[in-house]
Amino acid sequence: MIRKLFHNIMPVLVAIACFVFKAQAQGQDTTINVPLGGNAWVRPDAQARITNDGLVKWTVAKDMGAVYVGFDAIDGVDVALRLRVPQGESRVMVKVAGQSWTKVLQNTSDFKVVNFGRINAKLQGYIKFEIIGLAKTGDVFADITDLVLTGPKAMRQAAYVHDNHGNYFHWGRRGPSVHLAYKVPDKPVEWFYNEVTVPMGKDIIGSYFMADGFSGGYFGMQVNSATERRLLFSVWSPYQTNDPKTIPDNMKIQLLKKGETVHTGAFGGEGSGGQSYALYPWVAGKTYCFLIHAQGDIAAETTIYTAYFKPKEAKEWQLIASFKRPQSGSYLTGLHSFLENFSPDYGDKTREVRFSNQWTRGIDGEWTRVNQARFTGDATAKINYRKDYAGGTQLSGFYLRNGGFFDTVTPLNTILTVKTEGSKPPEINFDKLP
Repeated sequence: MIRKLFHNIMPVLVAIACFVFKAQAQGQDTTINVPLGGNAWVRPDAQARITNDGLVKWTVAKDMGAVYVGFDAIDGVDVALRLRVPQGESRVMVKVAGQSWTKVLQNTSDFKVVNFGRINAKLQGYIKFEIIGLAKTGDVFADITDLVLTGPKAMRQAAYVHDNHGNYFHWGRRGPSVHLAYKVPDKPVEWFYNEVTVPMGKDIIGSYFMADGFSGGYFGMQVNSATERRLLFSVWSPYQTNDPKTIPDNMKIQLLKKGETVHTGAFGGEGSGGQSYALYPWVAGKTYCFLIHAQGDIAAETTIYTAYFKPKEAKEWQLIASFKRPQSGSYLTGLHSFLENFSPDYGDKTREVRFSNQWTRGIDGEWTRVNQARFTGDATAKINYRKDYAGGTQLSGFYLRNGGFFDTVTPLNTILTVKTEGSKPPEINFDKLP
């Protein structure tokens, strides 16, 4: 009798064990808290704001928030929000992957986790979670700190800004910066020439399209607002500080000359040194030429860096500025370009730039075409907080792309090579440069 009972129960026990094992294998026991302070956006002109505490001052329905999380490939994810409603009652919707759920939220003095629903679709790549206000009786719809997701263990590998350690809410919302480190001849380089084109629609506010970077400074063009654009040339002081006022006189960057409409001064915050910029209405779709010159004085241990600019079709070069840097004496080294966003409120937009026809000219007067670069990213990219970055080659040039949560990622440290057949060095009359 016992043997027969065991024989009948055994299949049931096996089925239960298989179910438990399968559930454990699927790992439906992981919860991640995605802080809105580092992973959410509202319209830049919205009354609502994203702060380190999350979504606050949400008084207008159209100021909906959007949270982005990158997934490998998972399904069966439960969606919740950690929030409070300071006054009255609110109706809030969460929309994601073709599904939406609406909850009536009651006044609560404390933050609590409110479950909205389960996503039935498979999540792969970057997913947008929209938070929409429908109605309210109080002053604000809700204060929201976190998007709370529960699902498979693979969700632990999701790409998002985990916390604000190292001020990463700021850096994460800015998005990953990406760079091109150029391979140049192993000899003293006196001149570096580069052409820059920003595709139509990719000239997003907060962008710095840096063309001529070198060990000690950088030179490129920016989008500073909806109405202002700049050409920016800066040289770092060898004195390590974020406060330019603390730099000793013998280690300050010295301005030698500048263009007529160029503004000059000191900069700080990310190292310190001399800065110059010209207000210039450059436009997307056009190509611009950047030229940097280094004049090293080994005996005096100084280097003079001079920056020039012009639209490609123009005949004359424009002087931006010329700076003397102490404790130097070398020529151009560490040549590179980069693409960055310096405005966190625009970190959810995609920007792109193409760098092409790069040439170096040695102190021997010989031009050399640059045909190779290493693609790299900043710490935000390296630690997997943001994965919306790419670089490659097109139209015999290099391109960089970042922001906007696209899914075509280029592995960091990829070596990029362009074809240079038929290339001719730029025609520059150095004696006529201003």
